[in-house]
Amino acid sequence: MHVDEALRARKSVRAFKPDPVPLSLVTEILEIASRAPSGTNIQPWKVHVVAGEVRKRLEAEVLAHRETNPIDASAEFPRTSKRKEPYTSRMRKLGKDMYSLIGIPKGDQAANWAQWGRNYKFFDAPVGLIFTIDKDLDAMSFLDIGIFMQSIMLAAKVRGLDTCAQGAWNNYWTATRRVLGVSEEEYIICGISLGYADDTSPVNTLVSEREPVTSFATFHGFD
Repeated sequence: MHVDEALRARKSVRAFKPDPVPLSLVTEILEIASRAPSGTNIQPWKVHVVAGEVRKRLEAEVLAHRETNPIDASAEFPRTSKRKEPYTSRMRKLGKDMYSLIGIPKGDQAANWAQWGRNYKFFDAPVGLIFTIDKDLDAMSFLDIGIFMQSIMLAAKVRGLDTCAQGAWNNYWTATRRVLGVSEEEYIICGISLGYADDTSPVNTLVSEREPVTSFATFHGFD
């Protein structure tokens, strides 16, 4: 698969088949993704890869924590909860399109809560990745991890796998830290679901819209 094709074909998958992903394949994806660039080559990424019984325990404990502490959803590191336009409209458009596909009406808080909870099941993917970063690193290293994650998602796509990047994993992080033994010196920042897409699921027909280049690029010095 050409890199252009992989970029166009990659999308966030929110329903996976139970088919297992071999450890050798996950390792291969991580190895090639480790070629991602980072500032002065510090390679700040750390990743916990979960499958099998550990993945089931993580899911169970995070969901239990979520139900007993429903308002304890703040990220461990500073994040803004305020978004201005055009970001708010883009976010709401995606949510409306996705919830329409899975039949959740506007205002159904119980269904919304349940659907959001599927993040902590890795959308039934057999493999989950949890990314952490040393707390003493600055914002530039967060960019490095983003590049690393994109590399993982593209490497997965060309190997017939699909993914969903999940910011939800930086909420309810206390349970994740406990289950995975994450050091107190690291932030839990996000996750990725990894597996084979369930193409029969309506939610996987969603393809999010993209803005034209003219809306975000300013060109200088071209004839």
